[in-house]
Amino acid sequence: MTTKRSLEVCFSPALLHLYETKGRVVVIIDIFRATSTITTALANGAEKIIPVASVEECIALGQSVPNSITAGERNGQVAPGLAYGNSPLEYPATFISGKTLNLTTTNGTRLLHQVKDADTIIIGSFLNLTAVCDYLLAQGKDVLLGCASWKDRPNMEDNLFAGAVVKKIGAHFEINCDSAHIALSMYDDALTKPSLLSYLQVGSHYDRLSKYGLIKDLEYCTMVDLHPVVPVLKENVLVLEK
Repeated sequence: MTTKRSLEVCFSPALLHLYETKGRVVVIIDIFRATSTITTALANGAEKIIPVASVEECIALGQSVPNSITAGERNGQVAPGLAYGNSPLEYPATFISGKTLNLTTTNGTRLLHQVKDADTIIIGSFLNLTAVCDYLLAQGKDVLLGCASWKDRPNMEDNLFAGAVVKKIGAHFEINCDSAHIALSMYDDALTKPSLLSYLQVGSHYDRLSKYGLIKDLEYCTMVDLHPVVPVLKENVLVLEK
């Protein structure tokens, strides 16, 4: 009898020390909006994405990496000194194809740098939900779903995506993790609502971004399976899994 691999959910980088990352496939989740933007930019033809922790490093890369742009946010708005923001709608194929995107965000890129000892690091969003699930099943390894949260405080949208993954493939894994069951309960509840976005409207990050006039971003980031791609971190650069 084949032993099932484990699947766990970490709701915040502040809780990451409680989980094993070495040897696992770690899925980075930052629905509003880093992982949605990464998925979109690569699906639309970006050559690669270089995730960095600081604005200063992002600016320096923009000056040294050919055919690249600097982008990112702090507290949901374009960071001073960067040319572009963290909206997935800023990166259509007509603009991003063939370019390198140097990206820094408040939460998502920071978490990515915290799990470097993982066997594999991939990017998850509702936009590539099924592709992510298929990839995880094919790997046959233990999985950790890592939610970027908001400044270490768990948020609804990242937890909801984790629940969607558990819903789709949880039966193939051994789940002995209350966070995974909580996430699944959230997703089951969300399925009773008119849409995923309507479920998330009580969330703090929905409130924050909607006040900035970013409703179209929020609508886009909760669309499911627009892009059948899996961004993977290879040698500190995000590219599409071939």
